[in-house]
Amino acid sequence: MGKRAVYPGMFDPVHNGHLDVIERSLRIFDELIVAVVANPGKEPLFSVDERLEMIDEATTDVRNSFRIVAFD
Repeated sequence: MGKRAVYPGMFDPVHNGHLDVIERSLRIFDELIVAVVANPGKEPLFSVDERLEMIDEATTDVRNSFRIVAFD
């Protein structure tokens, strides 16, 4: 098994800084899990499902495989 990393965050909304960290991480780690936080203590602009979709759309050109998951 290779090197694995988890990148947790609100991603509300996802921006170029987030995308840069994802791309850099994929050069270092064999597996990346982008974990979208559902924090009941905050009032996000977008729902978790919307944020998952935004990350998916923003990373269509990223060749390496990684997972996008929600957690709370």
